[in-house]
Amino acid sequence: MSSATAARFAGRRVLITGGLGFIGSNLAHRLSEHGVHVTLVDSLVPEYGGNLFNISGIEAHVRTNISDVRDEHSFAYLVRDHDYLFNLAGQTSHLDSMHDPYTDMEINCRAQLSILEACRKHNPQIRIVFASTRQLYGRPDYLPVDEKHLLRPVDVNGVNKMAGECYHILYHRAHGLNACALRLTNTYGPRMRIKDARQTFLGVWVRSLIEGKPFEVWEGTQRRDFNYVDDAVDALLMAITDDAAMGRIFNLGSSEVVTLEQLAQTLVSLHGSGSFVHRAFPSDRKRIDIGDYYADCGLIEKTLGWRAQVPLRDGLAHTLRFYQKHLSEYV
Repeated sequence: MSSATAARFAGRRVLITGGLGFIGSNLAHRLSEHGVHVTLVDSLVPEYGGNLFNISGIEAHVRTNISDVRDEHSFAYLVRDHDYLFNLAGQTSHLDSMHDPYTDMEINCRAQLSILEACRKHNPQIRIVFASTRQLYGRPDYLPVDEKHLLRPVDVNGVNKMAGECYHILYHRAHGLNACALRLTNTYGPRMRIKDARQTFLGVWVRSLIEGKPFEVWEGTQRRDFNYVDDAVDALLMAITDDAAMGRIFNLGSSEVVTLEQLAQTLVSLHGSGSFVHRAFPSDRKRIDIGDYYADCGLIEKTLGWRAQVPLRDGLAHTLRFYQKHLSEYV
């Protein structure tokens, strides 16, 4: 965190939904380094990635509230007296959203409206950043994808995340709430979910590699960009403190683009052993696959000065070392 950004958090109170999850907990670690008063809200629903081990070492420096963002009454209480809200809670599994669309709608759509209503009624001065997703774009018409690209989600999760994002921008325009949104791409790093692919396929790859099992690469020719979690945290901190971000939507991503096969080869090389096998896409996932995707991040670089800093190879090496040490806490 830059000294200028740190100064904007001095004496402030921060609320993080999904605070025991992957990105939320990494954000909490960063803020705790600077003595910021942080409250974490997480439901700890087993399928959604919350893990108490994610705040190991900072338990005494954060307040944790086990609560569900779908509970509008508790959130109306929690949102009071906070200066910043990092709204990161969500159901992230694309496949789960197709099998159970109503739960996805409750979390990623209706609950977002409840959160914003609580802010409007009980803390209209709060500043909010919403964790959106590149999944809103669907299958790209052109690459790299910028924020002007049409939105055509290919699954229920994308539709509901799009609604959640729209609510945040609408509440900025209609009610004056200081809200913005970041469209995250493939974020990875320490504290991500690795027990299954509900959060990211890369977690399953890392787990299999460390356990000495071959992992599956579906086709492997798709091109992707990735963000190490520290870079995503930087973007969140910059967006929530900059007036120029309010009411805006920004892509995250990286200029470093690789195929999934190249990614797999890099992981095996860094680990020093391991293997992977090629498989055809499972039919249920093929229907919602978006093909090649990588982002144009020119808008956030121009507006906020953010740019991904961690090279993919370095980020993967950090990630492998973390799970080699802490695997038992995540499987």
